[in-house]
Amino acid sequence: MVYEAGALDATLAAAAGDDPALFAELRGAFVESLARHVDLLRRARCDGNWHIAAMRLKGLAASFHADPLIRLAEEAIEAAPGEPSVVRKLQAFLDEFAAA
Repeated sequence: MVYEAGALDATLAAAAGDDPALFAELRGAFVESLARHVDLLRRARCDGNWHIAAMRLKGLAASFHADPLIRLAEEAIEAAPGEPSVVRKLQAFLDEFAAA
């Protein structure tokens, strides 16, 4: 998955206004939260834990208008717990976003 700048960066920029330090802080907080959610999915082994982690991930994505991440979260919701392809896609999104 290729990280798509756009609505997510626009949401962060709107929240930060003209303050680049605040933008960086908000972006960092999003990356940290996303990393925690991906880790929870990676460690989930039962249907309930997987589903809750995927729904929380979708909530995070929706709150920042991150449409590609919303689609990945929906894929996780539909997948079996621990589905490695879903976890890999989410990790790739995280890695690309954090590096951008």
